[in-house]
Order: sequence, then C-alpha cells, then structure tokens
Amino acid sequence: MLKVMSKKPNKYELIWEMVKQIPKGKVAAYGDVATLSGLPGQQRLVGYALHNLPRNSGVPWQRVINSQGKISLPKNTGGYARQKKLLMKEGIIFEKDKIDMEKFGVIQALEREEL
Repeated sequence: MLKVMSKKPNKYELIWEMVKQIPKGKVAAYGDVATLSGLPGQQRLVGYALHNLPRNSGVPWQRVINSQGKISLPKNTGGYARQKKLLMKEGIIFEKDKIDMEKFGVIQALEREEL
C-alpha cells in the first residue's frame, strides 16, 4: 500500500505564514521576514511571494516594508497609497514617509520582549 506524504510547504507558503504572524500595528522588513521564514538573505523572494498572494488570502502584506522603514512601492501609485492607508489605519505613524522601526518594528519589539 502506498503511503500518502503530506505536502511540504513551498517557500511562498512559508513566507505567507510568517507574515500572518506580524501583529496589527507592527511591521517587519523584507529581510526580517526572510530570516524568520528560514530563508536568510532572500528578501527579494519575500517581495515576489507577496506580489503573488492569492486574492483574499488574509495575509497582511501591508506590514512588510523595506529595511529603511519605507514602503517599497513607487510613491505615486495606488499600491503605495493603499499600503500607507492600511498601515495608518492600524495606528502606524509615518514621519516624512518613514516608519520608526524602533517603535513599530516587530523584531525590535521581540528584542524588547513586548510580544
């Protein structure tokens, strides 16, 4: 009799599951998500995974930003405006289009043992 193996999650699924764990009101950099997903140095893969999210996935993609604390989408696009609006709705504050990672970064909160 054949034994059915459970499907191993692909890299995108690993990334999506990690992003789902970012709490409301916090953000993580692409590199942080890659490292926490067991894919260190693969921040671009995180971007590709988020770009390829299935519709209505429930993954809070907006909580992933670049390491400078900025939204990576081009500033004068609808995607940028949507991401910024979603983050502001969660209580994240922008100062000159930048997020204070010490205050809102999930990794920094973990280091302070706030989560």
